[in-house]
Amino acid sequence: MQSTALSSGSKTSAMSTNGFSTEDDSRSGHDQVCCLIDSGEKCQRQAGNASYSKRIQNQARKLKLTRDEMSPHIYICDYHKTQIQNIRTKRKRKDSEDDQGFQDGIEELIEIDFYQMPVNTLRRYKRHFKLSTRPGLSKAQLADAVASHFKTIPVVEKETLQMFFYTTKTKRFDSKDTT
Repeated sequence: MQSTALSSGSKTSAMSTNGFSTEDDSRSGHDQVCCLIDSGEKCQRQAGNASYSKRIQNQARKLKLTRDEMSPHIYICDYHKTQIQNIRTKRKRKDSEDDQGFQDGIEELIEIDFYQMPVNTLRRYKRHFKLSTRPGLSKAQLADAVASHFKTIPVVEKETLQMFFYTTKTKRFDSKDTT
């Protein structure tokens, strides 16, 4: 592997051709800015610990994000990390109704990101609702199964809200330290 020296202002740093920063770059993480170019302009947000990789290239391309080749590192800001994660969870599927926008005059307002939930939570959901899935599912497959089941649960919004308000008004929620 060959390294190329890139200069950033007065500081010179080396990055290997496989895209990973050298040890010198990782020491000064708190003063680095995002390595992405957003719609032609360099992002000026502080870089987080998420890195730009081949795995997220396609999602980044959809958002008109490119990696700044002059950047001495591959770290991206939390804002772009969230944007890329959100586009990943909104993948179109055959049974998706996102193309229609409205279904029977009702717009779906809230999208739950099951991919962000811990595996144990997904497993508890699966166990509670007795979902039949094959053993040994990955987290993504488990999240897909839970999400598809969750979308099939019928909810009468008016009744649910009435029960919520009734419960909060009539039940006393005592703290544990009260005797």
